[in-house]
Amino acid sequence: MPIDSRTFRQTVGQFATGVTVVAMEVDGTIRAMTANSFTSLSLDPPLVLFCVGKHTRAGQVVHAAAGFSINILEEGQQDISAYFAGAWKDGPPPPFAFIDWEGGPRLEGSAASLGCLIHGIHEGGDHWVVIGRVVATHHAEVPARPLVFFRGSYATIGEGRALAAASSFEGIGW
Repeated sequence: MPIDSRTFRQTVGQFATGVTVVAMEVDGTIRAMTANSFTSLSLDPPLVLFCVGKHTRAGQVVHAAAGFSINILEEGQQDISAYFAGAWKDGPPPPFAFIDWEGGPRLEGSAASLGCLIHGIHEGGDHWVVIGRVVATHHAEVPARPLVFFRGSYATIGEGRALAAASSFEGIGW
């Protein structure tokens, strides 16, 4: 039975994600896009991945990039997320700056950033799955709460009790 794309999107929207800006330099121009399809892939070697629509502007130039940065947004950067998602309607863009950095341009003020070299690009339906080898990391000196996307809207994480970190998954079927 075929799955309706709108129903599929609403279903996967039940999974809360962080929000990132992926930036790359192609032919001397910085290209950036908002993405929540980002995840770590491997610790050894350190690999991450993001997905980009094949027919988007970024999807059409990603093969020409040598690297990229993943910039993890903090909750005060919703305007920057909207701008790089192409949803900015409020006149001049919000203030932002990119810093020349290993892998790709780093978005100043992000909660954390990863500089990556292209490790591989694979087909994934109507998207490219872009794998990067992490060559640089950066995080804000002051811990920031992340910008979150849930059910088609931005959300925040409330102040709550800290949970004890588990040292392993032993005994849970792993």
